[in-house]
Amino acid sequence: MGLAPIYVRRDPPDEPMRDMAGEHSTSPAARPSEPAATPDDFSAAAEGSRRRMIAAMGWDELSEAVANCRACRLCEQRKQAVLGVGDRKPQWLFVGEGPGAEEDARGEPFVGQAGKLLDAMLAAIGLRRGEGVYIANAVKCRPPGNRTPEASETAACLPYLERQIDLLAPRIIVALGRPAAQTLLNTEIKIAAARGRDFVYRGVPLVVTYHPAYLLRNLPDKVRAWEDLLFARQQLARVRDPKNKPLT
Repeated sequence: MGLAPIYVRRDPPDEPMRDMAGEHSTSPAARPSEPAATPDDFSAAAEGSRRRMIAAMGWDELSEAVANCRACRLCEQRKQAVLGVGDRKPQWLFVGEGPGAEEDARGEPFVGQAGKLLDAMLAAIGLRRGEGVYIANAVKCRPPGNRTPEASETAACLPYLERQIDLLAPRIIVALGRPAAQTLLNTEIKIAAARGRDFVYRGVPLVVTYHPAYLLRNLPDKVRAWEDLLFARQQLARVRDPKNKPLT
């Protein structure tokens, strides 16, 4: 009779809609969804932002950032962070491992027995702390019990050291000990095998030698450290001489 109600289906059909050319619709609902961001993604983005911020700092900002840093757990037991000390337009940059108890108390690197030995090493090649020389560490806070810094700790401090080196623009870098050498060269290092080799950090010649604290326990190796300093002085002479090709 034509009087029955007519029902119209309003929910979309199970089959994908097709456009006029007979292809599947490319509406947003039909596109595969992008993977959701993970906590690691946010962490990497935050670290990238932090590195860029530090890379733009001047000395005052850098000093304040290091003093207030909470990027790793070394901050929990420190008395104070230790940025570095010396001539801010140096020929020489010496990089050690991290502050010890006396350095943590005084806020200056290499002030204990190892520092006295380092001063003697500098004097042996005609150098003096603060005169054409800057001294820093791979990490700026004392590791508990003077243990070796962990990889995560050196990674957290690396942007500070990188910015220091950019601001200082030294002519030569001397890495004192394995942790400092590995931090700067980003590779596994054995001091005995690395001595006397031509390393380069961002175009700056880098020499690897023993840490003064190690030398206090292993007196015969002082002779080898002396040889390393002479080698470093030769490398610096090469940089100064315009007739020599630059290191690559």
